Amino acid sequence: MQESEIKKIIEALLFASPDPLTQAKVNLVFNPDTYNLKEIVKNLNKQYDHEDHAFEIQQVAGGFQLVSKKEYEIFIRKLINKSGRLSLSTAALDCLAIIAYKQPIGRYEVEAIRGVDSTGVLKTLLNRDLVKIKGRDNSPGRPLLYKTTNKFLEYFGLNRLSDMPKLKEISELIDADPSLGEQIAVFKNDLSDQELSKNPPSDVVKG
Repeated sequence: MQESEIKKIIEALLFASPDPLTQAKVNLVFNPDTYNLKEIVKNLNKQYDHEDHAFEIQQVAGGFQLVSKKEYEIFIRKLINKSGRLSLSTAALDCLAIIAYKQPIGRYEVEAIRGVDSTGVLKTLLNRDLVKIKGRDNSPGRPLLYKTTNKFLEYFGLNRLSDMPKLKEISELIDADPSLGEQIAVFKNDLSDQELSKNPPSDVVKG
């Protein structure tokens, strides 16, 4: 099969796939032949850049996805008539941020940081497949532990947890522009840079 034809097939798969396209999925399509997805994506992105397209291929949640470029996000938001990619409440976003940076973490720890009951918010995040149950803690009562999912990475355009902004960067952002404080207030109390430096986000979490 010619390289040009392979690129077209990969491009079609990227358009059609509802989830990030992985090497394993490509291998199933071309079986028994195998083609390097990462290399093909690299060549396609070069082509898109040369032809000045409004989209590109990004690595998301361990696979690849065809996405529009950031400069066109405002127009896409107008089209879908939404204020953002996720219709989550402030409480849900607060809870999700805590789990993302402290995972695996139990409900009581989340509530201790937020200062309010988080049962309903956790159910919402579970239903949206943004968090999942990791297991149980060894503390009294053996509470459930929660962690983020690949869907979380996909929604926020991340390839891995270590791609999340460091708490030091967020602290510097707030210091530079205090007006941003309300928007990311979840990071200003118990989720301090000093505390989370002991548990920085990584691809491997405890548990």
